[in-house]
Amino acid sequence: MVIKVFLASSSGSTAIKKKQQDVLGFLEALKVDYAPLDIACNEDNRMWMRENVPVEKKPTNGIPLPPQIFNEESYCGDYETFFDAKEDNAVYAFLGLPPPPGSKKREVPMEECNGDEHTEEVEAEVGGETGEEAAEEKVAEEKEAVEDTEESLEDTAPVKEEEAQEEVEDEEAKGEDDQPVSEEEEEAPEVTEQEEEDE
Repeated sequence: MVIKVFLASSSGSTAIKKKQQDVLGFLEALKVDYAPLDIACNEDNRMWMRENVPVEKKPTNGIPLPPQIFNEESYCGDYETFFDAKEDNAVYAFLGLPPPPGSKKREVPMEECNGDEHTEEVEAEVGGETGEEAAEEKVAEEKEAVEDTEESLEDTAPVKEEEAQEEVEDEEAKGEDDQPVSEEEEEAPEVTEQEEEDE
């Protein structure tokens, strides 16, 4: 079984190029045999792809954009469905391929999954990743998100420091009335509010 990936080698869209690279790179990482078929240089490839994408999967304009993925003659999906399968660790099922040896999910009875006695890790479908490894990866992603949030908060910290400095200066200005009076100020006669009003 050969996976066919229809792509455009001379696409002007960077988004399409990035999606194509993502699909091909992931297939290479999984060591999946695939055939890249260029629709930009080969009219037959373009027509075959357009004819074989199911009607319900075509965009409103009726022309599917690359990358489109097939398993021989069977349509697998576009980039979005591939990405969803990748996120769900279900790429082999998405491609209609059996998972490589050693990476199958183990069938676990429901009571064992929900009970406290379930101590064995269940391997994920892609890459033989255990549940513990997946959890560690999720923790690392969450930690990175927290660090990003902290960095953005640090960007706002100077503003808060300036506000705090202004408050300190305001407090100091209010406190100047309580300061001791110099000799020159003592010699000058004090003008009361009543005298100011009279003048």
